[in-house]
Formats: sequence, C-alpha cells, structure tokens
Amino acid sequence: FVTGDKSISIYGCMTQYYFFGFLVSTECYLLAMMSYDRYLAICKPLHYASVMNGKLCLQLALTSWMSGLLTSTIIIAFLVQLTFCGPSEIDHFFCDVNPVANISCSNTHFVKLVTFVTGSMGIGTTFILTMISYICIIYTVFQMKSKKAQQKAFSTCSSHLTVVSFFFLSLLLVYVVPETERLKELHKIFSLFYTVLPPMVNPIIYSLRNREVKEAFFKTFRKNISSLL
Repeated sequence: FVTGDKSISIYGCMTQYYFFGFLVSTECYLLAMMSYDRYLAICKPLHYASVMNGKLCLQLALTSWMSGLLTSTIIIAFLVQLTFCGPSEIDHFFCDVNPVANISCSNTHFVKLVTFVTGSMGIGTTFILTMISYICIIYTVFQMKSKKAQQKAFSTCSSHLTVVSFFFLSLLLVYVVPETERLKELHKIFSLFYTVLPPMVNPIIYSLRNREVKEAFFKTFRKNISSLL
C-alpha cells in the first residue's frame, strides 16, 4: 500500500498468510482467555487472586500462542503443496487462504476442507467458550442486588464484549460460512472488520477505561482547546 507495488511472490504471499493466520488464531484464544479472566473476577471474586496467579496467566498465554502457531502451520502445510499456473491476480485485499487457493490450478477441495475444519474448531470453540463465560457473567450480574455493583460489573466486561462481537462474528462469516459467488464481496468486506477494526479501537476501548489515562487525555484536550482560543 505504501509503495504502490501490488505484486508479491507466491512464497511471499504464503509467508504473509502464515504470520497473519498465526496472529489471528492467537487472538481468538487470547479473547477466550480474557473472557475467563472476567468470569473469575465477577462470578468468583473471592477466588480470583488465588486462581488467576502468575503461573496460570503464563500457561494461558503460552496455550494461546502455541494453538495459533499450530493452526497456521497445519493450513500452510497443505497450501504450499498447491501448484500455481495462473491466473496471478488475487481477488482480495491481502493473502488469505481461500483467495490464494482460488488461483491454484490444483484440486483445492482438501485445502478448503482443512481450513473449514480448523476454522470451525479454533474460531467456533473459542467463541462458544467466550459466550459461556459471558452467559455466566450476565446471570451473576442480574443476581446482584446493588445497582452500583451491576453497573461496575457491566463496565468491566462491556468493552471486551464489544471487541469480541465484532471480531468473532466477522471471522465466523469469513472462515466458517461457505464461500459463494454472492458472498465473495461480503467476505472481503468482513475481512477488514477483524483485521482493522479491533486493533484500531483496542487502544481507545481499553486505555480510556484507565482513570489516569482518561484524566491525561482530557487535560491535553482542554489545553489544546484553550491554546486555539
């Protein structure tokens, strides 16, 4: 995008997808782990400090990274076996697995099947675990008698739930819902949702919930406004 050169070698394209798939898969697992963290904080607050210790945090982080690495490695292992003899133009914004497979002159049925299975297992499983955590959270919140406690609990998990909703729903549409000619353009649009939107709004959603960051932001904003006036 920066250089204006839209060409890339097939191995460069696969390398791009390998790291892209690795990071997206890892994000799925990390969001599921974060929902478990919020479940403990709201549903079992007295056990939180003893359960969510440094050792468990490290194990959860390593599990997320290793799961993402394994998922991406499995898909790319089948993708590199394809033969490419034209056309050479990918109908997508970046090197995603299905658009790359579509320009192959090999039989791509097995690659797409592996992508569907790993996507359903990785995205579907983490999405279900995340939703179970939030169902338990919502049930616990509604059992609270204090309105202030309810508001505090919803404030704790609302930002994470917003990101999760955008991220998982767009991922499910792109990788689990079968690609048809009618849905091809929709797949391209939703691929921007999970690649661009969460990273763009994460600093705003998470950082501005911090009191010190929020105070510094408004202080800088007022200072800039007063200098303009």
